[in-house]
Amino acid sequence: MMSLRSWSRVTAAAVTAVGALGAAAPALAQAEAYPTKSITWVVTYPPGGGADVMARLIGPKMGEALGQPIVIENRPGAGGQIGAGYVAKARADGYTLMFDASSFAANPALYPKLPYDSLKAFQPIGVTALFPNVVLVNAKFAPQSIAELVALAKAKPGAVSFASSGNGSAQHLAGALFESAAGVDMVHVPYKGGGPALNDVVGGQVPLFFGNLASTLPHIQSGKLRPLAVTGAKPSPLLPKVPALADAGVKGAEMYEWNALFAPAGTPAPVVAKLSAALRKVLAAPEVRQRIEQLGGDIQTTSPEQAQAFIRAQMDKASQLIKARNITVE
Repeated sequence: MMSLRSWSRVTAAAVTAVGALGAAAPALAQAEAYPTKSITWVVTYPPGGGADVMARLIGPKMGEALGQPIVIENRPGAGGQIGAGYVAKARADGYTLMFDASSFAANPALYPKLPYDSLKAFQPIGVTALFPNVVLVNAKFAPQSIAELVALAKAKPGAVSFASSGNGSAQHLAGALFESAAGVDMVHVPYKGGGPALNDVVGGQVPLFFGNLASTLPHIQSGKLRPLAVTGAKPSPLLPKVPALADAGVKGAEMYEWNALFAPAGTPAPVVAKLSAALRKVLAAPEVRQRIEQLGGDIQTTSPEQAQAFIRAQMDKASQLIKARNITVE
């Protein structure tokens, strides 16, 4: 026969379990009904930039798939920190999400005192697309191939310079990785934004740029810039005759700019699953695929788990590069 004390323990445990189930029931019901109102996407970069263009392409379609409008809210600054800090503190209910870029992976190494823990503060929903950079030179610059560029840089260390949108930017990291992989030393010329950097490369003030295909394609088509290679694993359909860096003789320099959708950590699993399914549905839509491909993107349809693994790998890669090249944002 069970003692009174044992019976009391069993009864208390049962009451606790029932209480826990009772407390979880409203939360589960709320998650199953999600969404019941508009959802805010915080874009960590200004209007008109690559992340903003992607968010405004995908967001409205996501709203249609979920049955509630998506409101795009730009909160730029500090390489994405301002928007990320805001979302990190938001309620984990699926109504405030973050649309960020590849700087998310570099920021922990560039800013040791971030106001949030990048790995613990966010739940990835999915990576939307990868965008390889293009190794571009001014049309009047002598090298006609990657081999010739590397030969010149090795023959005259410090004689070749490359522009970027700023210290620690995607263009800077692509150039630094190229230096390490090719065994060359070049001069980095940081600008306050991609526009001024691109303008000076087109104008001939700086000969080399690791640029975004979407923004540089018109200059390639006009003949003002000459593409030598792309930093992806394969040639871009928009530049089928331009080789990947590895095929051009520089291995280990594969790099992409990318965008991903995040929720605050602790967002209920059913909500994350609904968002992930809606995102994959939107990325499969022909009109969305066509537009992303026109921007030079390689569409991704990742699960939250695959997105998390990809982002962790990107953070490790960025950290190793930033430390090895002694890159700072100052």
